[in-house]
Amino acid sequence: QKTFCYDVSLALGTGARRLHVSAAFSAKAKVAMSRFEPGSSINYEKMHENINIVRRRLNRPLTLSEKIVYGHLDDPAGQEIDRGRTYLRLRPDRVAMQDATAQMAMLQFISSGLPKVAVPSTIHCDHLIEAQIGGVQDLQKAKVRTQAFSEVYNFLATAAAKYGVGFWKPGSGIIHQIILENYAYPGVMLIGTDSHTPNGGGLGAICIGVGGADAVDVMAGIPWELKCPKVIGVRLTGTLSGWTSPKDVILKVAGILTVKGGTGAIVEYHGPGVDSISCTGMATICNMGAEIGATTSVFPYNHRMRTYMEKTGRGEIASVADQFKDDLVPDKDCEYDQVIEINLSELKPHINGPFTPDLAHPVSEIGAIAKKSGWPLEVKVGLIGSCTNSSYEDMGRAASLAKQALDKGLKCKAQFTVTPGSEQIRATIERDGYAKILSDVGGIVLANACGPCIGQWDRRDVKKGEKNTIVTSFNRNFTARNDANPATHAFVTSPEIVTALALAGTLNFNPETDYLTAPNGEKFKLEPPTGEELPSRDFDPGQDTYQHPPAENSAVKVDVSPSSNRLQLLEPFDKWHGKDLEDMRILIKVKGKCTTDHISAAGPWLKFRGHLDNISNNLLIGAVNIENDAVNKVKNQLTGEYGGVPDVARHYKVMNWVVVGDENYGEGSSREHAALEPRHLGGRAIIVKSFARIHETNLKKQGLLPLTFANPNDYDKIRPDDKISITGLKSFAPGKPLTAMIKHSDGSQESISLNHTFNETQIEWFKAGSALNRMKELQ
Repeated sequence: QKTFCYDVSLALGTGARRLHVSAAFSAKAKVAMSRFEPGSSINYEKMHENINIVRRRLNRPLTLSEKIVYGHLDDPAGQEIDRGRTYLRLRPDRVAMQDATAQMAMLQFISSGLPKVAVPSTIHCDHLIEAQIGGVQDLQKAKVRTQAFSEVYNFLATAAAKYGVGFWKPGSGIIHQIILENYAYPGVMLIGTDSHTPNGGGLGAICIGVGGADAVDVMAGIPWELKCPKVIGVRLTGTLSGWTSPKDVILKVAGILTVKGGTGAIVEYHGPGVDSISCTGMATICNMGAEIGATTSVFPYNHRMRTYMEKTGRGEIASVADQFKDDLVPDKDCEYDQVIEINLSELKPHINGPFTPDLAHPVSEIGAIAKKSGWPLEVKVGLIGSCTNSSYEDMGRAASLAKQALDKGLKCKAQFTVTPGSEQIRATIERDGYAKILSDVGGIVLANACGPCIGQWDRRDVKKGEKNTIVTSFNRNFTARNDANPATHAFVTSPEIVTALALAGTLNFNPETDYLTAPNGEKFKLEPPTGEELPSRDFDPGQDTYQHPPAENSAVKVDVSPSSNRLQLLEPFDKWHGKDLEDMRILIKVKGKCTTDHISAAGPWLKFRGHLDNISNNLLIGAVNIENDAVNKVKNQLTGEYGGVPDVARHYKVMNWVVVGDENYGEGSSREHAALEPRHLGGRAIIVKSFARIHETNLKKQGLLPLTFANPNDYDKIRPDDKISITGLKSFAPGKPLTAMIKHSDGSQESISLNHTFNETQIEWFKAGSALNRMKELQ
């Protein structure tokens, strides 16, 4: 039996160039979803038929979100539809996975026993490359100094080939940029194992971030469940101009809605202001919608999207979309659950942070606010790029500012890094001179990968614990996320503002009014940034970094070594024993914000994403223990000694345990390891004031009980040394609360009510031990 091996040479720039995308399509009756999948066609007719069925049933105008979501219903005639209440059974068109989450998703798919994915699916290698020196060197270092290329990527490449999944090699770019360039189109429903999958909404698509178990459902051909989302409308008027950018729209919305204001809802942008935003600008806005907890975000189909598809070799899709345009825009007089109005002509540049992406400030005020708050004014590093802001337009606008500074002999006072979103963007900005300008002003062009945005940054200019400020065009700025330093004050803003602040070297700089000083002493003010929306000479595709799944895969072998410390085949979780869960220890009572970064840290831990037992050693090591305000220090109630959270969890494993948490528990990344790890180490329930959507679903998928206090004040009743019993499980039913009996160490007891959002299908997951176990039972 032959072993299929993955060749990294193309990813490192030594392979052949691929044909230009404009030649990818030929005229035919059916239009392919992408040039990589000629056998999978777009089916606007089916979506149109479903929309008409639902419109007749509901007898009211539909929002765009409803058209696309209901257009993908498994049973449009019989499905109960009630926004915010019922669960929808949907048939997404495709699946996308990034390499860190794809490992566990593919391990779960392999354990399902199915021979091939049922829908077009892709894997994108973008999370495991550490930034330090520069793109080519960092890629080479990853190849030479780590096992990732030889083991993890070989596993992903062979698993992709074996099961019919497309594989984008390291260096190809960030998953969301690749999707926008190749796979997203108006009306498509795509689920992705990354929380910023909504980026595709900039091309009129419904793209939703999920955990790997959800991806397995879709790849297995099983209808995917989603709670019928509410719809928040954001009406845009006026026109973007000057220093204001698309990023400022979502920074403003984040300030209005906060990190949980969009939970359970799709954010739908509409109004006359939409047409002043480029397609990639719309993608930026949708991408960061993840930071307000939204299910996804979307824009209506318009000429900007059509132009972008034509430039990326998908003119034929645009022509078909034109024929179905009425299905790709909201109905007149449709109703939203909430409406926010933003006048783009009045919107000012914003910067959000530190430590949370919803703390919004006008750039004109950040200097004074930073002084008053005691935040470091000096900008140590400015970082542009990431999946949120790495388009050709973003790079061009940043380069226009850099060119002005260079013309005056000025370079960046802060360190400056540039992350292209894809190999196509890298090659094009290099050809058109933007990369040289950004390098000349002091920038380091990093690999086409996530890098510092997700903590893959070998930062050496400050020591851990040293208070400092960085500004980024990223989407997320939780404590220690970018560089593992909890004292780093990270602010998110537009690439243009990042560039300006990197030139000035301080937060106390408003580029609209303040002056820079050239080396010769001349004072000058930066002109507002400019940049072409799309390259006039078409995109340069760069190196070919895509691996097609072979037509014949019987000879492909997928190996997982039993001795590997990076990959581990999964063992099924135990089934529910049919009784109430009694006398469970409290592993930790979490104080304040607890994101998936706190629950399952990224950065150096990414290398263990395919090995559940090893990565479980990071369980909740970033969460703050209310007992002592410390991280990764909890009392082992069996020994009386303090230890790390994962160590105590392993000690409690045989008796089971619970976690108690605060508001919006599990916000942030879609990483299902934050649900797999507690289940693997003996956790049975997570009891909090409220959950982030993706994490709540991930917990259910792994057989855990995500429960919320019926009375949020009951959080205060629980003490770290209590024992908790959860009763009512024998009659577990949708809408019926469970009861927690709290046994205090002084012998007293009290009971509290716990709510849940389980439906009948999800209760079967719990009883079977996990959604994957239930899938096997049904087979």
